[in-house]
Amino acid sequence: MTLARTQPLQVALPTEVTEVRFDDAMEKRIRQILGRYPTQRAAVLPVLWMCQELWGWVSPGIMTAVAERLELAPAFVEGVVTFYTMYQTEPPGKYLLQVCTTLSCQLCGTSALVEHLEERLGIGFGQTTPDGRFTLLDVQCLGACGEGPVVQVNSDYYTELTIEKLDQLLDELP
Repeated sequence: MTLARTQPLQVALPTEVTEVRFDDAMEKRIRQILGRYPTQRAAVLPVLWMCQELWGWVSPGIMTAVAERLELAPAFVEGVVTFYTMYQTEPPGKYLLQVCTTLSCQLCGTSALVEHLEERLGIGFGQTTPDGRFTLLDVQCLGACGEGPVVQVNSDYYTELTIEKLDQLLDELP
């Protein structure tokens, strides 16, 4: 049985996102996003998300470009990025492992999974493996409380995990 369906993140190097300019395709997407919101300020979350999907994280250069494009103060955009945990402000590994550690998942065995992940990967929460393959994050509620423990790998959810299923998942990732 194949468990893994997740593809690796495409993550820009810090040098690639120091100064960012939006190309025509990005501008078209931004205009589409802006068309759904009453103000440019209201569109900041989806524009940032679009940027993170493209570059894998939100660098200071990306924040500056978004602020300029949406005519917002750079500090406002930085405040949004640092407030919401969904935005990565450092380049993540190819696989962003977000482990739900709320009570529901804890009752289903998340603690054992976390201990196993830390031992297997040699990292703790907020760290990336030296080879850049995995980043491990502690998150609060992935919204699948009835199917815990839950780990989100990049954009894909894996539910009802055991240590064996987790090892199979990690081994099958391309």
